[in-house]
Amino acid sequence: MNKMHCFSLTIDAHVAHLVLSQPEALNTMGPTFWRELDAVLTQLHQSGEARVLVISSTGKHFSAGMALETFSASPLDDQSAPGRAAVFDLLGDMQATFTQLETLRMPVIAAIQGGCIGGAVDMVSACCIRYATTEAFFCIQEINIGMVADVGTLQRLPKLIPLAVVKELAYTGWRLGAEKALAYGLVNAVFASHGEMLAAALQCAQEIAAKPPVAIWGTKQAIHYARDHSVDDALKQMGWLQGAIWSNANVREAVTAMKEKRAGKFDDLAPLQSFKDLGQ
Repeated sequence: MNKMHCFSLTIDAHVAHLVLSQPEALNTMGPTFWRELDAVLTQLHQSGEARVLVISSTGKHFSAGMALETFSASPLDDQSAPGRAAVFDLLGDMQATFTQLETLRMPVIAAIQGGCIGGAVDMVSACCIRYATTEAFFCIQEINIGMVADVGTLQRLPKLIPLAVVKELAYTGWRLGAEKALAYGLVNAVFASHGEMLAAALQCAQEIAAKPPVAIWGTKQAIHYARDHSVDDALKQMGWLQGAIWSNANVREAVTAMKEKRAGKFDDLAPLQSFKDLGQ
């Protein structure tokens, strides 16, 4: 287990489980949170050891979003044009951390209990699958503290739930309960307890981890590309993608394993290495 300040991480049978571990602070998101999350996602992406990531939390709430003290010490300068222009780069750096959840070489499952507030909505909207407990709720809190949600909520939610619902939540700061979130398609399933939800998330993760990792990675890429492009463009991309990842060995092993009623044996994703880290 890798123990951090804001998270704990375990990897078991190719399933990575990242747990928000500051319940006493409602798992709020300060600078340390962002640094640790960015580092652990980079580690998971590069290693190839894990085939799926489950993100869960501890305590009453999944996360209360950005730590309010962060705003009191905000580096944002609204007193000059250069200062305001610099906001672009600061936000871009934060946005890139949650975008890693989309570009990660594996699916990401979020298991959400209690409040999923502000920045936490930005975070889970970048995940592939969302499970929730019955008392869970989602809140675009930013409008309640005088600002616009700016780390992905307003860009991703309209691709997940009806636009009019996004507008209502973003304009009012109202809470969206778990059952309505299920009806709108924001969450995949709702569970009576945290334990049941986490068990279901890990079971789903185990089933994903049993598939050929390169095919899962390719599927994730194809779905996201199709979401953001025309059908014609996405079909063309699919041709190049399939040509790049096709494996006769994986298909034979998957079919044989299915006939023999056993788990398939597939290669892990290749570890990634930055060009900058290579020798002279």
